[in-house]
Amino acid sequence: MRGRVWYVAYGSNLASERFRCYLVGGRPPGGARRHPGCRDTTPVRAERPMTLPGGVYFAHTSPTWGGGMAFYDPGLPGRVAARAYLLSVSQFADVISQEMHREVGRDLDLTEAVRTGRQRLGPGRYETIVKVGEDGGVPMLTFTAPHGAAEARLNAPSAPYLRVLGRGLRESHGWSVERAAGYLALRPGARDGWTPESVARLLRG
Repeated sequence: MRGRVWYVAYGSNLASERFRCYLVGGRPPGGARRHPGCRDTTPVRAERPMTLPGGVYFAHTSPTWGGGMAFYDPGLPGRVAARAYLLSVSQFADVISQEMHREVGRDLDLTEAVRTGRQRLGPGRYETIVKVGEDGGVPMLTFTAPHGAAEARLNAPSAPYLRVLGRGLRESHGWSVERAAGYLALRPGARDGWTPESVARLLRG
């Protein structure tokens, strides 16, 4: 498969500075890991905010941020704040590789995801691709865990991770601190360790 896809981000990649580390390489502020970047470092062709049906939950433990990672579950009630980036297929493949802490350079055949709406690349936490729509005939894809929130080992996110998520929500959707804090703190996993008030204090600081 060649051409372009919309990568739909709902986690830390809501923040453009953080996502840029996946494109050109670098270590995001507050992160513990340096990313090699994509083979194709062409800037994003276009980007726009959007929402998805479903919800976000926090689970497992991030080696980059510590604490729980954000995952998309289309079966949860509500709407998910997201940000779509128009990428080449090779860039999308390299972003997934970096999310899974693997070497970049592996090309992907995304035909199954585009045709059926879902494709499992492997057992990894971000190796299940979900098609969430199309724009101008270009497929809109995100990736998540193979299971939903009900089967996950929930885990509260770390403060550095929440700061990036909050920055991304405010940057991409223009939300206030209070709205971003309420959205994040009430997700499954997050509400075990955070409140809207404590997240708001964190984002203001």
